Amino acid sequence: MDASADWQTGWLRGALELALAAVLAEGPGHGYALAQRLAEQGFGRVRGGALYPVLGRMERDGVVSATWEPGEGGPGRKVYALTEAGHDRFREQRAQWARFSVLMDGLLGTDRSTRGTE
Repeated sequence: MDASADWQTGWLRGALELALAAVLAEGPGHGYALAQRLAEQGFGRVRGGALYPVLGRMERDGVVSATWEPGEGGPGRKVYALTEAGHDRFREQRAQWARFSVLMDGLLGTDRSTRGTE
């Protein structure tokens, strides 16, 4: 694993619930499709060992529901969807992330509103 993948994995681990909620806000999906969507967005490969515990916790917390879908010529799969509480939590976490991002940008000197004024 190269250095860029190392930092990516660490950052995503801390924000995986929010990232999954963002993907699920687009519509329901099974685990592989969710991981694939994250990869399409540039997050790299999300392993099942990271993905499924977070989905399980989200299900226990009532922010996602899961239903079994029969497989076509293969095993069935669990399809996850955000619940109403999940949509509420996603909106709240998205707002918190926006605030956190502003604070970090200010701390790191990467605040877009002041760029070029130094």
